[in-house]
Amino acid sequence: MKWNGFFQMKNKYKFGFADILVIITLLSILYITAHLSMGMQVSFSQAEHSSISLDPMNLPYYAGRSLLRMFIAFGASLLFTFIYGRIAAYNRTAEKLMIPAIDILQSVPVLGFLSATVMMFMALFPGSLLGVECASIFAIFTGQVWNMTFSFYHSIQSIPRPLNEAASIHRLGSWSRFTKLELPYSMIGLVWNSMMSFGGGWFFLAASESISVLNQDIQLPGIGSYMAKAADQGNVPAIIYSILTMILLICLVDQLFWRPLVAWSQKFKNEQSESNEVPKSWVYDILKRAKFIQDVQRQVSTFLSDLATTMRNKSAKVQLPKPPSVVMKIVKGIIWLIIVLWIGKFMYEAVLEIRQLRSHELMEVLLLGLKTALRVFIATILAVIWTVPVGVMIGTNPKLSRIAQPIVQVLASFPANMAFPLFTILYLKFGINMNIGAIPLMMLGTQWYILFNVIAGAMAIPSDLKEAASILRLNRRQTWKKLILPSIFPFLITGCITASGGAWNASIVSEIVSWKSDTLEASGLGTYIAQATTNGDWPQIIWGIFVMCMLVVILNRFFWRRLYTISEKKYNLE
Repeated sequence: MKWNGFFQMKNKYKFGFADILVIITLLSILYITAHLSMGMQVSFSQAEHSSISLDPMNLPYYAGRSLLRMFIAFGASLLFTFIYGRIAAYNRTAEKLMIPAIDILQSVPVLGFLSATVMMFMALFPGSLLGVECASIFAIFTGQVWNMTFSFYHSIQSIPRPLNEAASIHRLGSWSRFTKLELPYSMIGLVWNSMMSFGGGWFFLAASESISVLNQDIQLPGIGSYMAKAADQGNVPAIIYSILTMILLICLVDQLFWRPLVAWSQKFKNEQSESNEVPKSWVYDILKRAKFIQDVQRQVSTFLSDLATTMRNKSAKVQLPKPPSVVMKIVKGIIWLIIVLWIGKFMYEAVLEIRQLRSHELMEVLLLGLKTALRVFIATILAVIWTVPVGVMIGTNPKLSRIAQPIVQVLASFPANMAFPLFTILYLKFGINMNIGAIPLMMLGTQWYILFNVIAGAMAIPSDLKEAASILRLNRRQTWKKLILPSIFPFLITGCITASGGAWNASIVSEIVSWKSDTLEASGLGTYIAQATTNGDWPQIIWGIFVMCMLVVILNRFFWRRLYTISEKKYNLE
């Protein structure tokens, strides 16, 4: 009997080559992560005397350190996304404050506050390089998190009514609702927006790994600081090595991480019939064959389910007396009073600074803001014109997606500001007016938000709707009008909101560019803030950022949000 049971277990699990490969890979990742993380905890005195070597042999280590920072920031972004997005989706009072806050935060150039965050984290970890590492990770985090949060928030908002009713009928708790409804429904959009956000994190590498604070230049080991030093020294071979390393790194992450996630996310597609063609991944196929992974997944799912049940039972047994409604109102009033007083303090100090400006300058900045707003709007519309057909083509064709996905990731991840000198040379040669030339520069870093959202929307179109369109013999124009555009419309608006926010952020560097002794300037708010920052004129900086925040909130509230409300009511799959 014992031997029969042993052979039955052996046949059940079928431990094979896939399991060995997965276990070796996981152990290798753990070892590499431990080795790389040790470099984050050296004393700060050692880091002061360390410098980035342009020897190509150091690039693998630098690439590993950068990739570790990227994934730590990505994990923090996911946690923030689930908490912040869920609260904003279900708490209408908090939503009125939280969503405009994201509009502002994604539009204001956070890198301008990097020195302050470095000093804060250095105070938390005195004498250790970990403080500077945390500041670098925070900068990457700010480049990733807003797009992911918007995607998750909008997905929860667009959950079909029948699914919400089914969750209510089955009395799903918060955890069960999150794992069985919210996360699966938002998975496709979240994966593609996470891919875009991760690519956006590469943009901040050079600025977040090479930091100037307290009259010291701190260069963290990483591909970004390597690229920055190579550019400063004009070392063309080193620049080429760094670019090739970054492209190789992006392709590896795509094959080993994103492509398996894209293939896995298709199981959450909201459809009645199975797709004929689905995205494939050789890594995902190996993971599916590995019984070790299945066993670990089963054990983790059981543990989390038991933990959620235990916590729910304990909370049911321990019935804490609810405080009177009057007490709750007083507590909420005190909290809101503290928030209002805290905001009021900073607003008062800002007003004291702004009062130093004359009235005609205040009005002039408002006019500059409107000019930049027009450029942002044009850049967004131009991006929509080309990203919609291309995104639909990629999203509806799995074979094309396998080829285009890494190419799009490389283009979206490559720091757009590195291409600015080339555009500046062209503008100088052909005499292009910078008031128009700033628009393509804005598009370089923002159009990808729209493209990735359109791809996600196209991939999320249910197969049964495609089959219905085929049965009804809809022509190309009818298919776009009746099926494709309504299906991708919510994703498109989400992409436009994040892209416009990114364009506002990019206006700081895209409205004023230089090459050698030549400087090109566009008349706009970005140029105004950039020049004020260079001159250290705080009244101008504060007023410029305030005008930018005001315009961002107004445009999002009265234009983009209204379009999204239309998409929720008219184009939601029920």
